[in-house]
Amino acid sequence: MKNQYIYILTFLSLIFLPACDDRLDVEPTLSISEETALSSSASVSKLLVGAYEIDGNAYSHGGYIQIYSDLLGADQEVSWNGTFFEPREALTKEMNAINFLFEDSWRNTYKVISQSNLVLGNLDVYTDDAEKGRVEGEARFLRALNYFDLVRLFGNDVHGVPLRLDPITDYGSDLSIARAATSDVYAAILDDLSKAISLLPEDNDVYADRFAALALLSRVQLYLGHYEEARDAAEEIIATSGKSLSASFADAFNHDEDGEEDIYSMQVTSQSGENQLIQMYASEENGGRGGDISINQPYLDLFDDSNDERSQFFYENAKGDRLSGKYTNQFGNVPMFRLAEMILIRAECNFRLGTITGASPADDINTIRQRSSAAPLVDVTLNDILLERQRELAFEGFGIYDIKRTQSSVAGLPYDSPKLVVPIPQTEMDTNPLMEQNEGY
Repeated sequence: MKNQYIYILTFLSLIFLPACDDRLDVEPTLSISEETALSSSASVSKLLVGAYEIDGNAYSHGGYIQIYSDLLGADQEVSWNGTFFEPREALTKEMNAINFLFEDSWRNTYKVISQSNLVLGNLDVYTDDAEKGRVEGEARFLRALNYFDLVRLFGNDVHGVPLRLDPITDYGSDLSIARAATSDVYAAILDDLSKAISLLPEDNDVYADRFAALALLSRVQLYLGHYEEARDAAEEIIATSGKSLSASFADAFNHDEDGEEDIYSMQVTSQSGENQLIQMYASEENGGRGGDISINQPYLDLFDDSNDERSQFFYENAKGDRLSGKYTNQFGNVPMFRLAEMILIRAECNFRLGTITGASPADDINTIRQRSSAAPLVDVTLNDILLERQRELAFEGFGIYDIKRTQSSVAGLPYDSPKLVVPIPQTEMDTNPLMEQNEGY
């Protein structure tokens, strides 16, 4: 993990130099001190924006984090057609600790966490309480989001990931750190989200707002099996956010700007941001590599109505491979939280709890189905609800996580198989003497 701290120092030296008013009175670029770099609210706010940019990197939530989950959670539903063997390892469940994609994702998520820690450790530079609260809330949201995906990918039920919640103040000290208990990582995530929800405004332009934090909380609580808490967070978003389902399923994707059901998205433009999902899922004509990930008949077999728009939301590349229609805009935003997910969470939690908070499970499922022209269901079972999640949220990064939380299986492997846990990168093992590798690697 030492590499991430080197990155922080370099990053600080590069992004804060233009912020100096007097260009004749600046420290040398490569020796700028942390005290200078973090001495004003403008500087700390730029550091926060930098954390968003890293989080939107291809190796973070700009694509690969979602792709790992989809490939790990798939068997025959998709094919990997690309020349890179690293993503294929996730699909075949034969992963290797020297996989550079896992290494880069580990490094990038910890970069976001480290910069969030720096922001949280320097909040005293803000004199405006509202601005200070907003910045704190955003940093806590980003930290929680990245720890959540780190612990789900690289951790198991007992052993989590290294948990560092304070900024590094002595870069010359031993920075080795052991893995925290999984329960401790989730406690930190829930604490961050509780505070973020209390601090963030309901409207925050393209950055995380209160509803983004509530959406992440709902997703975390669902994963943990805390159904009442997950339901209530989802219900608050549905009832008070002002978001509504897009008129059609197709309208929910490929936006240059956030759409009506987008709660939070990674922003992508022709100048900044990355959409690696386009690279891996799209044809060359749509800005991708031609269709590294294609969709097979076993996925289509999940549909029970041929009129369902989602069962036809595909197109063919030049080779005749079936590609997802969710990713056809090269500079489209990466959707992170959609209202449809919140409706599905409310339906599942209400069913499990025997409640009808906001709507009955059948009404929620039929709201999702009718938007896609699928026939409504008279009654719903838990399996109906979980199938609806697969139909609605496929290729958005939920695959392996739904398998694990529902204790299902994939490719003949049980949900708790060590083969479904990503190995700790070998570079981390080599530089951190306190790190313990996952079973099987």
